[in-house]
Amino acid sequence: MLQPTYPIKTARLILRPFTPDDLAAFHAVYTHPDVTRFLDGEPRTRTESAALLATKVQGTALTRPGQTLAIAIELVETGELIGDLTLQWVDGEAGNGEVAIALHPRHQGSGYAAEALTELMRLGFEDLGLHRMFGRCDARNVASASLMEALGLRREAHLRENERIRGEWRDELVYAILATEWRRR
Repeated sequence: MLQPTYPIKTARLILRPFTPDDLAAFHAVYTHPDVTRFLDGEPRTRTESAALLATKVQGTALTRPGQTLAIAIELVETGELIGDLTLQWVDGEAGNGEVAIALHPRHQGSGYAAEALTELMRLGFEDLGLHRMFGRCDARNVASASLMEALGLRREAHLRENERIRGEWRDELVYAILATEWRRR
C-alpha cells in the first residue's frame, strides 16, 4: 500500500493530488501538439480532459494492484501546474510498476521531469516496495528515452510497429530498472 503524505516537496517542485481546479492547466498539457503527437488517440476535448482529470482526482493512493497514483506537478516558485506524473501498480505478485510523465513543453528541458520521476521512483521502491519499475515511450520520443536512460533505466525492448495510432504504425521502447539497481545508483 502507498499513501503518500502530500504535498511532496522537491527542490523546485510540489507534487500533490489533482483537484478539479486544475482543469485549465491540465487541458493545456494534453492538447499541446508537442505532447499529443506521442500519445494514443486524438487530442482531448475539454470535456474529455475534465473526465480524465476527475479520474486522476481520485488517484491519491495505491491500495491494490491495478490502481494508478496520479500526481500533479507544480512549480514551487510560481504555483503553476506544469504536468502529470503517474505510477500504476501493475502487478502485486511480481512487484511491477509503470511510471509515466507528461509536462507542458514550455517546461521541458529544465530537469523538472527527472526531478519528479526520481521522487516517484523513490516512492515506488522505498514506500510501496516494488521490485521493478518500467516506462514506455514512442520510439521517436528521443527526450523521453534519454530521460529514462539518465535515471538509470535500461532499454529492455524495442517493439516494432506494435501500435497503430491515428492511422500510423508506431514503434515503442520499454525501459526498466530493478529495486537493487535503484539503490546502487
